[in-house]
Amino acid sequence: MTGALFKANFWSSDILSTTGYDCIIQHLNNGRKNCKEFEDFLKERASIEEKYGKDLLNLSRKKPCGQLEINTLKRALEVFKQQVDSVAQCHIQLAQTLREEARKMEEFREKQKLQRKKTEILMDAAHKQKSLQFKKTMDAKKIYEQKCRDKDEAEQAVHRSANLVNPKQQEKLFVKLATLKTAVEDSDKTYMMHISTLDKIREDWQSEHIKACEMFEVQECERINFFRNALWLHMNQLSQQCVTSDDMYEEVRKSLEACSIEKDIAFFVNNRKTGQTPPAPIMYENFYCLQKNTASQGKAPGPNVARCS
Repeated sequence: MTGALFKANFWSSDILSTTGYDCIIQHLNNGRKNCKEFEDFLKERASIEEKYGKDLLNLSRKKPCGQLEINTLKRALEVFKQQVDSVAQCHIQLAQTLREEARKMEEFREKQKLQRKKTEILMDAAHKQKSLQFKKTMDAKKIYEQKCRDKDEAEQAVHRSANLVNPKQQEKLFVKLATLKTAVEDSDKTYMMHISTLDKIREDWQSEHIKACEMFEVQECERINFFRNALWLHMNQLSQQCVTSDDMYEEVRKSLEACSIEKDIAFFVNNRKTGQTPPAPIMYENFYCLQKNTASQGKAPGPNVARCS
């Protein structure tokens, strides 16, 4: 863009006013502040991502999670832990990426600041020169107007004293009038010279103001474009983080699909079975019957002795 809007809309009819220029500078400063705020946001987001990634990494590596599981569910849990570890690494990597984007924003801000500095120095000098020359011109105008009033008063005095004073006194009045006329001519020349100088300074300032407006508008277009693209990229990075995490979680889902309840049950049975014969029923044993049998047989009864009749 060529900066056609700023230079057409930030003027003031007051020759000493810098309102238009100040308004643009304030807007540019606000733009720099906005970029700094986004830069700080990225840095803080990076710290959050890094802390989350490290905490997730510690959780994945140090916290037991189904460590006594077996067979297919055990393998699914191993995949789960691996993918959580990978997700944690992705968040740590994202933190590094965000810090890099913050650094780019900082470099852009500083670059624009340096570009503006030369123009601002020139404009500040032009404003001071214009203000100083205006003061000199107004002072010259006051002197010129006072000399004109003095001359007018001297002329009136000459007319009033035409028939009232002697020739010698009248001569003094004429000399004074002539002196004042010369003073008026000199002050008039000085006043006109300052007017001419002020107009030249005004034209130079106006030319610098136009160039500054064009440069500032180009800068602002670049800033808005850079900021917009940075925010767009940030959204893409966050979206990609979600996609990457979901791809990793999909691996866990696939491993869970391969998990077989029947196989895990069979695996447990085959590897931990203790036997297939249950214990026999415990029969009732009558105390007195046992004593009678023992006495008659001379030996202890077996475990399944029938009840005595």
